[in-house]
Amino acid sequence: MTQGARNTPGRRTVLGAAVLGSAAMALPATAQAAEQERGGGHGPSHTRLPVPTIVGHRGASGYRPEHTLGSYQLALDLGAHVIEQDLVPTKDGHLVCRHENDITATTDVADHPEFAGRKATKTVDGVSLTGWFTEDFTLAELKTLRAKERIPGTRQRNTLYDGRWEIPTFEEVLRWADDEGRRRGRPVWLYTETKHPTYFRGLGLGLEERLAKLLRRYGRDRKDSAIFLQSFEPSSMQRMAKLVSSPRVVLLDAAGTRPWDFRVAGDPRTVADLVKPEGLKWIASFAQGIGPTLDLIIPKDTSGKLGTPTTLVRDAHAKGLILHPFTLRDENSFLPADFRRGTDPNAYGDAFGAFKVYFEQGIDGIFTDNPDTGLLARADFVSR
Repeated sequence: MTQGARNTPGRRTVLGAAVLGSAAMALPATAQAAEQERGGGHGPSHTRLPVPTIVGHRGASGYRPEHTLGSYQLALDLGAHVIEQDLVPTKDGHLVCRHENDITATTDVADHPEFAGRKATKTVDGVSLTGWFTEDFTLAELKTLRAKERIPGTRQRNTLYDGRWEIPTFEEVLRWADDEGRRRGRPVWLYTETKHPTYFRGLGLGLEERLAKLLRRYGRDRKDSAIFLQSFEPSSMQRMAKLVSSPRVVLLDAAGTRPWDFRVAGDPRTVADLVKPEGLKWIASFAQGIGPTLDLIIPKDTSGKLGTPTTLVRDAHAKGLILHPFTLRDENSFLPADFRRGTDPNAYGDAFGAFKVYFEQGIDGIFTDNPDTGLLARADFVSR
Protein backbone atom coordinates (compact mmCIF):
# COMPACT_ATOMS: atom_id res chain seq x y z
CA MET A 1 0.00 0.00 0.00
CA THR A 2 1.46 3.34 -1.04
CA GLN A 3 1.41 6.28 1.30
CA GLY A 4 -1.14 8.02 -0.93
CA ALA A 5 -3.61 5.17 -0.60
CA ARG A 6 -3.33 4.94 3.17
CA ASN A 7 -6.74 5.48 4.67
CA THR A 8 -6.21 5.18 8.42
CA PRO A 9 -4.85 7.83 10.77
CA GLY A 10 -1.23 7.26 11.75
CA ARG A 11 1.49 9.52 13.09
CA ARG A 12 -0.21 12.65 11.78
CA THR A 13 -3.28 11.70 13.83
CA VAL A 14 -1.27 12.25 17.00
CA LEU A 15 0.12 15.48 15.60
CA GLY A 16 -3.31 16.66 14.51
CA ALA A 17 -4.77 16.10 17.95
CA ALA A 18 -1.82 17.89 19.49
CA VAL A 19 -2.47 20.94 17.32
CA LEU A 20 -5.63 21.66 19.28
CA GLY A 21 -4.06 21.60 22.73
CA SER A 22 -5.36 23.53 25.70
CA ALA A 23 -5.03 26.88 23.94
CA ALA A 24 -7.00 26.12 20.80
CA MET A 25 -10.06 28.02 21.96
CA ALA A 26 -9.71 31.77 22.10
CA LEU A 27 -10.61 31.54 25.79
CA PRO A 28 -9.07 29.07 28.24
CA ALA A 29 -11.00 25.81 28.28
CA THR A 30 -12.18 26.19 31.85
CA ALA A 31 -13.38 29.74 31.26
CA GLN A 32 -15.13 28.70 28.05
CA ALA A 33 -16.89 25.84 29.83
CA ALA A 34 -17.94 28.12 32.67
CA GLU A 35 -19.37 30.68 30.28
CA GLN A 36 -21.28 27.99 28.42
CA GLU A 37 -22.68 26.70 31.70
CA ARG A 38 -23.99 30.05 32.85
CA GLY A 39 -24.94 31.33 29.40
CA GLY A 40 -22.61 34.32 29.67
CA GLY A 41 -19.67 35.53 27.64
CA HIS A 42 -19.06 38.43 25.37
CA GLY A 43 -21.20 38.04 22.29
CA PRO A 44 -21.96 34.92 20.25
CA SER A 45 -19.63 32.09 21.19
CA HIS A 46 -18.90 31.18 17.56
CA THR A 47 -16.80 34.34 17.35
CA ARG A 48 -14.42 32.75 19.83
CA LEU A 49 -13.76 29.57 17.85
CA PRO A 50 -10.31 29.13 16.29
CA VAL A 51 -10.08 30.60 12.80
CA PRO A 52 -9.97 28.89 10.41
CA THR A 53 -12.28 26.42 12.12
CA ILE A 54 -11.94 22.73 11.27
CA VAL A 55 -15.32 21.00 11.03
CA GLY A 56 -15.41 17.20 11.12
CA HIS A 57 -17.71 16.43 8.18
CA ARG A 58 -20.15 13.73 9.33
CA GLY A 59 -17.54 13.10 12.03
CA ALA A 60 -14.24 11.72 10.80
CA SER A 61 -15.87 10.10 7.79
CA GLY A 62 -12.56 9.64 6.00
CA TYR A 63 -11.75 6.97 8.57
CA ARG A 64 -15.01 5.59 9.96
CA PRO A 65 -18.54 5.05 8.56
CA GLU A 66 -20.23 8.45 8.58
CA HIS A 67 -22.70 9.64 11.19
CA THR A 68 -21.84 7.02 13.78
CA LEU A 69 -20.74 7.62 17.34
CA GLY A 70 -17.45 6.05 16.27
CA SER A 71 -17.00 8.67 13.57
CA TYR A 72 -17.96 11.52 15.91
CA GLN A 73 -15.67 10.27 18.68
CA LEU A 74 -12.70 9.94 16.35
CA ALA A 75 -13.26 13.46 15.00
CA LEU A 76 -13.27 14.79 18.54
CA ASP A 77 -10.19 12.77 19.51
CA LEU A 78 -8.36 14.03 16.43
CA GLY A 79 -9.07 17.58 17.57
CA ALA A 80 -11.84 18.78 15.25
CA HIS A 81 -13.20 22.08 16.53
CA VAL A 82 -16.79 21.27 15.48
CA ILE A 83 -18.51 17.99 14.54
CA GLU A 84 -21.33 17.76 12.02
CA GLN A 85 -24.63 15.85 12.15
CA ASP A 86 -27.36 15.59 9.51
CA LEU A 87 -30.88 15.00 10.78
CA VAL A 88 -33.76 13.03 9.29
CA PRO A 89 -36.89 11.75 11.09
CA THR A 90 -38.23 8.31 11.84
CA LYS A 91 -41.85 7.29 11.29
CA ASP A 92 -42.56 7.97 14.96
CA GLY A 93 -40.93 11.39 14.96
CA HIS A 94 -37.45 10.83 16.37
CA LEU A 95 -34.51 12.69 14.82
CA VAL A 96 -31.67 10.41 13.76
CA CYS A 97 -28.27 11.13 12.26
CA ARG A 98 -28.06 10.13 8.60
CA HIS A 99 -26.86 12.14 5.62
CA GLU A 100 -29.99 11.10 3.75
CA ASN A 101 -33.31 9.52 4.61
CA ASP A 102 -32.43 6.86 2.00
CA ILE A 103 -30.42 4.46 4.16
CA THR A 104 -29.75 1.85 1.48
CA ALA A 105 -26.04 2.66 1.17
CA THR A 106 -25.29 3.51 4.79
CA THR A 107 -26.88 0.59 6.66
CA ASP A 108 -27.33 -3.17 6.35
CA VAL A 109 -31.08 -2.79 5.82
CA ALA A 110 -30.92 -4.79 2.57
CA ASP A 111 -29.73 -7.80 4.60
CA HIS A 112 -32.85 -7.78 6.78
CA PRO A 113 -35.54 -9.95 5.13
CA GLU A 114 -38.12 -8.66 7.59
CA PHE A 115 -37.82 -5.24 5.95
CA ALA A 116 -37.82 -6.36 2.31
CA GLY A 117 -41.37 -5.05 1.90
CA ARG A 118 -40.31 -1.57 2.99
CA LYS A 119 -38.28 -1.00 -0.16
CA ALA A 120 -39.92 1.81 -2.10
CA THR A 121 -39.48 4.35 -4.85
CA LYS A 122 -39.94 7.96 -3.77
CA THR A 123 -39.36 11.41 -5.13
CA VAL A 124 -37.33 13.50 -2.71
CA ASP A 125 -36.70 17.10 -3.70
CA GLY A 126 -37.44 16.26 -7.31
CA VAL A 127 -35.17 13.21 -7.46
CA SER A 128 -36.55 9.68 -7.86
CA LEU A 129 -34.92 7.23 -5.44
CA THR A 130 -35.44 3.54 -4.83
CA GLY A 131 -34.42 2.09 -1.48
CA TRP A 132 -35.29 2.14 2.19
CA PHE A 133 -36.21 5.39 3.95
CA THR A 134 -36.08 6.41 7.59
CA GLU A 135 -39.60 7.80 7.57
CA ASP A 136 -40.92 4.27 6.97
CA PHE A 137 -39.30 2.87 10.12
CA THR A 138 -39.92 3.38 13.81
CA LEU A 139 -36.90 4.18 15.93
CA ALA A 140 -37.04 0.71 17.48
CA GLU A 141 -36.87 -0.82 14.00
CA LEU A 142 -33.99 1.41 12.91
CA LYS A 143 -32.07 0.39 16.02
CA THR A 144 -31.98 -3.19 14.71
CA LEU A 145 -29.86 -2.00 11.76
CA ARG A 146 -26.12 -1.39 11.72
CA ALA A 147 -24.20 1.34 9.93
CA LYS A 148 -21.75 0.68 7.11
CA GLU A 149 -19.36 2.60 4.87
CA ARG A 150 -21.20 4.61 2.20
CA ILE A 151 -18.43 4.57 -0.46
CA PRO A 152 -16.58 1.28 0.04
CA GLY A 153 -14.93 1.45 -3.36
CA THR A 154 -13.14 4.62 -2.34
CA ARG A 155 -12.68 3.92 1.36
CA GLN A 156 -12.13 0.18 1.51
CA ARG A 157 -10.41 0.32 4.88
CA ASN A 158 -13.50 1.85 6.43
CA THR A 159 -15.43 -1.33 5.70
CA LEU A 160 -13.53 -2.91 8.59
CA TYR A 161 -16.01 -1.06 10.82
CA ASP A 162 -19.16 -2.11 8.98
CA GLY A 163 -21.72 -3.34 11.50
CA ARG A 164 -19.91 -1.95 14.52
CA TRP A 165 -22.27 0.95 15.28
CA GLU A 166 -26.00 1.56 15.14
CA ILE A 167 -27.77 4.66 13.87
CA PRO A 168 -27.56 7.31 16.60
CA THR A 169 -30.41 9.59 17.53
CA PHE A 170 -29.63 13.27 17.81
CA GLU A 171 -30.56 13.11 21.48
CA GLU A 172 -27.91 10.42 21.98
CA VAL A 173 -25.39 12.70 20.28
CA LEU A 174 -26.37 15.59 22.54
CA ARG A 175 -25.84 13.38 25.60
CA TRP A 176 -22.52 12.18 24.21
CA ALA A 177 -21.40 15.78 23.57
CA ASP A 178 -22.39 16.82 27.09
CA ASP A 179 -20.53 13.87 28.62
CA GLU A 180 -17.42 14.55 26.56
CA GLY A 181 -17.62 18.26 27.34
CA ARG A 182 -17.65 17.59 31.07
CA ARG A 183 -14.78 15.15 30.74
CA ARG A 184 -12.66 17.54 28.69
CA GLY A 185 -13.58 20.72 30.56
CA ARG A 186 -14.81 22.53 27.43
CA PRO A 187 -17.94 22.40 25.31
CA VAL A 188 -18.10 20.03 22.37
CA TRP A 189 -19.27 21.99 19.35
CA LEU A 190 -21.87 20.53 17.00
CA TYR A 191 -22.91 21.53 13.46
CA THR A 192 -26.43 20.27 12.82
CA GLU A 193 -28.27 20.20 9.49
CA THR A 194 -31.96 19.86 8.77
CA LYS A 195 -32.22 17.59 5.72
CA HIS A 196 -35.05 18.00 3.22
CA PRO A 197 -37.19 20.03 5.64
CA THR A 198 -39.91 20.92 3.10
CA TYR A 199 -40.27 17.27 2.07
CA PHE A 200 -40.62 16.11 5.67
CA ARG A 201 -43.00 18.89 6.63
CA GLY A 202 -45.23 17.65 3.82
CA LEU A 203 -45.25 14.24 5.52
CA GLY A 204 -46.25 15.74 8.86
CA LEU A 205 -42.72 15.23 10.21
CA GLY A 206 -41.54 18.83 10.51
CA LEU A 207 -37.91 18.92 11.63
CA GLU A 208 -37.56 22.37 13.13
CA GLU A 209 -39.96 22.07 16.05
CA ARG A 210 -38.54 18.69 17.01
CA LEU A 211 -35.00 20.05 16.80
CA ALA A 212 -35.83 23.16 18.81
CA LYS A 213 -37.38 21.03 21.56
CA LEU A 214 -34.17 19.02 21.91
CA LEU A 215 -31.98 22.14 21.80
CA ARG A 216 -33.98 23.68 24.62
CA ARG A 217 -33.85 20.46 26.64
CA TYR A 218 -30.05 20.30 26.39
CA GLY A 219 -29.33 24.02 26.72
CA ARG A 220 -28.17 24.60 23.14
CA ASP A 221 -30.87 27.08 22.20
CA ARG A 222 -29.01 30.33 22.98
CA LYS A 223 -26.87 32.62 20.85
CA ASP A 224 -23.82 31.56 22.86
CA SER A 225 -24.57 27.82 22.60
CA ALA A 226 -21.86 25.56 21.20
CA ILE A 227 -23.77 24.66 18.06
CA PHE A 228 -24.39 25.81 14.50
CA LEU A 229 -27.67 25.03 12.77
CA GLN A 230 -27.61 24.71 8.99
CA SER A 231 -29.78 23.92 6.00
CA PHE A 232 -29.79 24.13 2.22
CA GLU A 233 -33.31 25.53 2.57
CA PRO A 234 -33.20 29.14 3.83
CA SER A 235 -36.78 28.93 5.10
CA SER A 236 -35.70 26.23 7.53
CA MET A 237 -33.22 28.61 9.13
CA GLN A 238 -35.84 31.36 9.14
CA ARG A 239 -38.13 28.99 11.00
CA MET A 240 -35.37 28.07 13.45
CA ALA A 241 -34.66 31.76 14.08
CA LYS A 242 -38.19 32.06 15.48
CA LEU A 243 -37.74 29.04 17.74
CA VAL A 244 -34.21 29.32 19.17
CA SER A 245 -31.30 31.78 19.24
CA SER A 246 -28.61 29.26 18.27
CA PRO A 247 -26.24 30.42 15.47
CA ARG A 248 -27.59 29.64 12.00
CA VAL A 249 -25.93 29.02 8.63
CA VAL A 250 -27.44 28.84 5.13
CA LEU A 251 -25.83 26.20 2.93
CA LEU A 252 -25.30 27.11 -0.73
CA ASP A 253 -24.95 24.58 -3.52
CA ALA A 254 -23.79 25.23 -7.10
CA ALA A 255 -24.45 28.69 -8.51
CA GLY A 256 -27.12 27.62 -10.99
CA THR A 257 -29.20 25.64 -8.52
CA ARG A 258 -32.30 26.74 -6.59
CA PRO A 259 -33.03 25.74 -3.00
CA TRP A 260 -35.88 23.25 -2.94
CA ASP A 261 -38.05 25.47 -0.74
CA PHE A 262 -37.63 28.23 -3.34
CA ARG A 263 -38.90 25.89 -6.05
CA VAL A 264 -41.92 24.91 -3.97
CA ALA A 265 -42.69 28.53 -3.10
CA GLY A 266 -42.13 29.79 -6.65
CA ASP A 267 -39.18 31.97 -5.63
CA PRO A 268 -37.14 32.45 -8.84
CA ARG A 269 -33.84 33.20 -7.11
CA THR A 270 -30.90 30.88 -7.62
CA VAL A 271 -27.78 30.44 -5.52
CA ALA A 272 -26.10 32.84 -7.95
CA ASP A 273 -28.55 35.47 -6.74
CA LEU A 274 -28.00 34.63 -3.08
CA VAL A 275 -24.22 35.12 -3.29
CA LYS A 276 -24.64 38.65 -4.62
CA PRO A 277 -24.47 41.46 -2.04
CA GLU A 278 -28.25 41.86 -1.97
CA GLY A 279 -28.76 38.14 -1.45
CA LEU A 280 -26.16 38.04 1.29
CA LYS A 281 -27.84 40.99 2.99
CA TRP A 282 -31.08 39.03 2.98
CA ILE A 283 -29.39 35.95 4.49
CA ALA A 284 -27.78 38.13 7.16
CA SER A 285 -31.24 39.19 8.31
CA PHE A 286 -31.85 35.74 9.83
CA ALA A 287 -28.51 33.87 9.82
CA GLN A 288 -24.96 34.39 11.01
CA GLY A 289 -23.14 32.60 8.24
CA ILE A 290 -23.11 30.75 4.93
CA GLY A 291 -21.78 27.34 4.00
CA PRO A 292 -20.94 27.59 0.31
CA THR A 293 -19.64 24.80 -1.85
CA LEU A 294 -15.92 25.31 -2.47
CA ASP A 295 -16.58 26.12 -6.13
CA LEU A 296 -18.36 29.31 -5.03
CA ILE A 297 -15.07 30.41 -3.44
CA ILE A 298 -12.79 29.37 -6.32
CA PRO A 299 -14.46 28.03 -9.47
CA LYS A 300 -12.78 25.26 -11.46
CA ASP A 301 -12.03 25.38 -15.17
CA THR A 302 -12.99 22.66 -17.64
CA SER A 303 -9.92 20.60 -16.69
CA GLY A 304 -10.86 20.62 -13.01
CA LYS A 305 -8.14 23.05 -12.00
CA LEU A 306 -8.75 26.06 -9.78
CA GLY A 307 -9.51 29.31 -11.55
CA THR A 308 -9.87 32.89 -10.37
CA PRO A 309 -11.32 33.35 -6.87
CA THR A 310 -14.68 35.08 -6.62
CA THR A 311 -15.45 38.00 -4.32
CA LEU A 312 -17.76 35.89 -2.13
CA VAL A 313 -15.52 35.87 0.95
CA ARG A 314 -15.13 39.64 0.88
CA ASP A 315 -18.79 40.24 0.10
CA ALA A 316 -20.05 37.93 2.84
CA HIS A 317 -17.73 39.42 5.43
CA ALA A 318 -18.98 42.87 4.45
CA LYS A 319 -22.47 41.71 5.47
CA GLY A 320 -21.19 40.32 8.78
CA LEU A 321 -21.45 36.68 7.70
CA ILE A 322 -18.95 33.94 8.46
CA LEU A 323 -18.05 31.39 5.76
CA HIS A 324 -17.61 27.65 6.36
CA PRO A 325 -17.35 26.10 2.86
CA PHE A 326 -17.65 22.35 2.14
CA THR A 327 -16.03 19.80 1.65
CA LEU A 328 -12.30 19.11 1.40
CA ARG A 329 -11.22 15.45 1.34
CA ASP A 330 -7.82 13.81 1.01
CA GLU A 331 -8.49 11.51 -1.96
CA ASN A 332 -7.51 12.50 -5.49
CA SER A 333 -11.04 12.05 -6.80
CA PHE A 334 -12.30 14.82 -4.51
CA LEU A 335 -9.43 17.29 -4.94
CA PRO A 336 -9.00 20.00 -7.59
CA ALA A 337 -6.90 18.67 -10.47
CA ASP A 338 -4.01 20.91 -9.39
CA PHE A 339 -3.54 18.82 -6.26
CA ARG A 340 -4.04 15.28 -7.51
CA ARG A 341 -1.02 13.01 -7.29
CA GLY A 342 -0.64 9.91 -9.44
CA THR A 343 -3.39 8.14 -11.33
CA ASP A 344 -5.20 6.28 -8.55
CA PRO A 345 -8.40 8.22 -7.81
CA ASN A 346 -8.58 6.69 -4.32
CA ALA A 347 -5.01 7.59 -3.36
CA TYR A 348 -4.30 10.68 -1.30
CA GLY A 349 -3.32 13.81 -3.18
CA ASP A 350 -1.80 17.07 -1.97
CA ALA A 351 -4.61 17.96 0.42
CA PHE A 352 -2.28 20.23 2.38
CA GLY A 353 -1.71 22.35 -0.71
CA ALA A 354 -5.45 22.58 -1.34
CA PHE A 355 -6.19 23.60 2.26
CA LYS A 356 -3.57 26.34 2.00
CA VAL A 357 -5.13 27.85 -1.11
CA TYR A 358 -8.61 27.95 0.43
CA PHE A 359 -7.32 29.32 3.75
CA GLU A 360 -5.58 32.12 1.83
CA GLN A 361 -8.99 33.30 0.59
CA GLY A 362 -9.90 34.34 4.14
CA ILE A 363 -12.53 31.71 4.89
CA ASP A 364 -13.53 31.31 8.54
CA GLY A 365 -13.51 27.52 8.52
CA ILE A 366 -13.93 24.45 6.37
CA PHE A 367 -15.64 21.07 6.40
CA THR A 368 -13.36 18.07 5.94
CA ASP A 369 -13.66 14.29 6.12
CA ASN A 370 -10.08 14.21 7.45
CA PRO A 371 -9.87 16.47 10.52
CA ASP A 372 -6.23 15.60 11.25
CA THR A 373 -5.18 16.80 7.79
CA GLY A 374 -7.20 19.99 8.24
CA LEU A 375 -5.67 20.68 11.66
CA LEU A 376 -2.11 20.24 10.43
CA ALA A 377 -2.82 22.41 7.39
CA ARG A 378 -4.28 25.03 9.71
CA ALA A 379 -1.23 24.88 11.96
CA ASP A 380 1.02 25.47 8.95
CA PHE A 381 -1.13 28.38 7.83
CA VAL A 382 -1.41 30.24 11.13
CA SER A 383 2.29 29.82 11.94
CA ARG A 384 3.55 31.42 8.72
